Amino acid sequence: MRPRVPFLVVVSLVTVLMAGCSASPAAPREASPTSTSACAAASSLPSGETTRLSLTVAGEDRLFDVHVPAGHDGTTPSPLILGFAGYRAPVGELEREVGLNDSGAVVVYPQPASSAVGTGWQGAPYSSGADDVAFTTAVLDDVESRLCIDTARVFAAGMSNGGGFVSLLSCALPERIAAFAVVSGAVYPATNPPCPDARPVPVIEFHGTADDVIPYDGGTRHDAGVVPVTLWLSQLVARNGCTPEPRSETVSTGVEKQSWTGCRDHGALVHYRIDGGGHVWPGAPGSGEHVDATTLIETFFTAHPLP
Repeated sequence: MRPRVPFLVVVSLVTVLMAGCSASPAAPREASPTSTSACAAASSLPSGETTRLSLTVAGEDRLFDVHVPAGHDGTTPSPLILGFAGYRAPVGELEREVGLNDSGAVVVYPQPASSAVGTGWQGAPYSSGADDVAFTTAVLDDVESRLCIDTARVFAAGMSNGGGFVSLLSCALPERIAAFAVVSGAVYPATNPPCPDARPVPVIEFHGTADDVIPYDGGTRHDAGVVPVTLWLSQLVARNGCTPEPRSETVSTGVEKQSWTGCRDHGALVHYRIDGGGHVWPGAPGSGEHVDATTLIETFFTAHPLP
């Protein structure tokens, strides 16, 4: 993955301008709950490290890892990125592979609950039945009580089943999460339907046309229908009130960027169609793709804080 300007540095530069007009993580440390007030004292979590935390939601113990960037002083508000891994993904895989820890933001990796067929997020036919929206809300409350977080710059990114859950969160928590990134998203309309009347939101999406796990043109997975990418995008176009046809440009070999304009309020929509791309996070080691999803996601997030 090519070097990039840290997310926090970009956010700081944007803030100044407005005022004038992937290394592998160490094993997570254990920590106990605290009531430290955000931005009122030094951070209660060690900077430059990933810490494993737990909380209880609806009587169930849930885990999440929090990576605090080096230099976080507890008094300068930091962006926060929620990272959601895919179905049955090994714990820590998303953190190791996609490079979000290099962004300069606080990055939180919630862990999905287990079911008889493995771990998975709400909105998929194989999910445990846990209320993962409530879990996400509780995680944000907890982290914001421990660290100095810019609550206008809370974002969510997910891969596969995690991407499907990010789509669900765009319907459930648009007032809490500023922008959303979906990579090879698994969206099952029967259990994760569109929300046409929800407020407009900024969304960036990546999907390969040769994805054999979550097909670009839709299909059946786990005995349930998967929405075609073009249909899912059209639903977001309607929700966001964008112009029907996107502006298209080739940004790299086999990569077409589609951008919709005229979206109302806070809405925005960008899609990267990767010709021949598989079920991968573009730009991650071994992905073989000609686009760096992490860098593009960070740039998109920087441009779309909550109003």
